[in-house]
Amino acid sequence: MSPPAILGICAGITTAIQLLGFAVAYQLQTETFYDILGGLNFLVLGAYSAYAGQDAGNNLLWVNDGRKVANTVVFSCSRAWLLVFLAWRAHERGGDSRFDGVKDKFGLFLLYWTVQGVWCFTIAMPAIFVNSVAAEPKEFSALDTVSIAAWAFAVVFEIIADIQKAKWVKSGRQGTFCQVGVWKLSRHPNYFAEMLQWWSAWLFAYGSCSNGGFNYQWFFSILSPLFTMHILLNTGGTGVMSANGKNLKRYYDACPEEYARYRENTSILIPFVGYQHVPKFLKRTIFLDLERYEYRPSIQGADNKKSE
Repeated sequence: MSPPAILGICAGITTAIQLLGFAVAYQLQTETFYDILGGLNFLVLGAYSAYAGQDAGNNLLWVNDGRKVANTVVFSCSRAWLLVFLAWRAHERGGDSRFDGVKDKFGLFLLYWTVQGVWCFTIAMPAIFVNSVAAEPKEFSALDTVSIAAWAFAVVFEIIADIQKAKWVKSGRQGTFCQVGVWKLSRHPNYFAEMLQWWSAWLFAYGSCSNGGFNYQWFFSILSPLFTMHILLNTGGTGVMSANGKNLKRYYDACPEEYARYRENTSILIPFVGYQHVPKFLKRTIFLDLERYEYRPSIQGADNKKSE
């Protein structure tokens, strides 16, 4: 089966999973398994693309291909952790405030499930491409080695960040804001790792292009890291945008000087030592510590007065 055909079937699988999930969730008026089905969707796409990548003799292409094995293993570990973490978080929270006033609105609730489907399919595109391409196994290039190592590192780094934050929350949120482990080096180490994962996956997928040449399916799989960055950096419901701005008020109210010092000395994404010495123009560009993520008390106060 050709790579485009496998990609198309993966789109169909994602549509089926998300629509079925929506139908059951709307009937039961619950969001409990929303995130869980997102994680399962990824694993199904990884498993199907590995299975579908067969030769004419129905032999699994990835069994003797180190590239496909590495791709499938790292992708599966990444998304399996996501599934476990989201399932645990859903259990701990006993609900999700994102869906307040949404579950009973057919069109809006469907939109949430549709966006999740787009997210799952788009993020998985590089991994699907690697598994679906029929090519002779070849030795890893320098780019292959660096990119798969970076991908695996990012998976482990995100797991460490998630566990450290979860333990800090369970222990009573000592210190008002998290400064344990890797959170001393980055204000959002989990988001950094998530973005690093999909840039690494996309670069690793380049090695599956025929003779190292250009491939349109590989090129368009750049939507995976770009969509990840958009979701985490620009949307208000999650990610850096959600965690900053007006939502920093609780920290500035509780410990303004300490938190201001933490922001000055700690990178917003890229783990870094000595961040306080980095010139501001580099913080605003390379480090993505953008002005829109700052808390503006005067602006927030004016907004509150307008709403009164």
